[in-house]
Amino acid sequence: MTPMQIPVRAAIYARISRDATGEGLGVERQLDDCRTLAAKRGWIVAEEYVDNDISAYKGKRRPSYQRMIEDIEAGQRDAVVVYHTDRLTRRPIELEQFVQVCERAGLQQFATVTADIDLGNDDGLFMARILSIVAAKESARKSARLKRKAQETAEAGKPNGGHLRPFGYEKDQLTVVESEATVIRQLADRYLAGESLMSLTGWLQDQGVLSVAGLPWRTTTLRQTLTNPRIAGLRAHNGVVVATAVWPAIITPATHEQLVAAFARKASTGRRVARRYLLSGMLRCGKCGNKLFSSVRGERRRYVCMSGPDHGGCGRLTIVAAPVEEWIAEAVLIRLDSPAMADALAGRAAADDRHAALLLELQSDQALMAELAGMMGNREISPAEWKVAREPIEARIYNISRQIDQLTGHSALTGLVGNGDALRTSWSTLNLSRQAAIVGAVLDFATIGPGVQGAQGVDPSRIVPTWSH
Repeated sequence: MTPMQIPVRAAIYARISRDATGEGLGVERQLDDCRTLAAKRGWIVAEEYVDNDISAYKGKRRPSYQRMIEDIEAGQRDAVVVYHTDRLTRRPIELEQFVQVCERAGLQQFATVTADIDLGNDDGLFMARILSIVAAKESARKSARLKRKAQETAEAGKPNGGHLRPFGYEKDQLTVVESEATVIRQLADRYLAGESLMSLTGWLQDQGVLSVAGLPWRTTTLRQTLTNPRIAGLRAHNGVVVATAVWPAIITPATHEQLVAAFARKASTGRRVARRYLLSGMLRCGKCGNKLFSSVRGERRRYVCMSGPDHGGCGRLTIVAAPVEEWIAEAVLIRLDSPAMADALAGRAAADDRHAALLLELQSDQALMAELAGMMGNREISPAEWKVAREPIEARIYNISRQIDQLTGHSALTGLVGNGDALRTSWSTLNLSRQAAIVGAVLDFATIGPGVQGAQGVDPSRIVPTWSH
């Protein structure tokens, strides 16, 4: 280069759409060849722009590519070097946009390692367009092959790979990690017993249990884990179970169905504030039989029979929350050690049989709803016909779900029957959601009778419990 020559400031662009190892080796090989070509041309490499593990066919934003375009538009680059035109783009429309940017900026130097293409003349541009069309077609074929392969893998019940192992399984995605499997079973039982996701997430953090990414659990991650068919030994593809998995299950398919249904019901009710009352929904007015509602007066928490169109009670009964909660909690702990509790749970096998039958009915109706939605989407039935057919199915699904709820309360008592005295010593350490789940599994409701005006504390004779077990 003579003293009068102006150096050519070259941009090297490298990209690989899938980096299975995460080591960027494919990109590094592209860069080495591009550097060699730039040196042969006598160009100075002003900057290397790298997009690793990003497709140029799906139209995703490529940060480094966009930055290179901005530098070209600003007149800071005189040439572009890529390994092959398909590394630059696999979309014909994007190639045309790139050419327009280069024309406006006056950039005419474009080099590839695999072919000599000059975008500054008609022949070179024609060749680049042909290569772009070929690359787009090959990408479409490859995408179809990958989708078909993914479907075949799923239908064979095999895992789909991925950088992170699923919680509960080794990196091979087949071998159960028993310590994590135990945690999953505990989480499933406690959620079905009524404990909130927030409460369970806090418990995981308190126990020092981390996600497979080595991070503290979040409610969203926990929800995904508990509703994933994988832990029930089921293989899903695009959100639909397509096969029984080749790996062992951690929970039963029936438990999986319960979890999915429970999450769906809670999602339909919207967000709720954190629980402050142990016996919410479990107390009845001894005067009118209506449900008591939580209410605060100053610093005092109370349960109140509320009148009016929204509540329908008599409005003439109130009881202070703390004493009645302490009395009920103690009564529940005593009952856990009683022969009556053991006798009540002796009929659990019958309840389990009924539960299995209900699940079959639920699955059948859910399949009908899916079939009905497909007919509506294909315009095989009118909106009016769809509405008429849908309503009775939705009603059945609602009623069956309620019956399933009533049968699943026993899961909160796993390991607790006969251990009420031991549980008493740790009761205060349990969060309110866990306490309520245990109480709700034992107590159906308690009727609160009228009290003496101005009386202190709580008169046990006012409380008449009706036990569910």
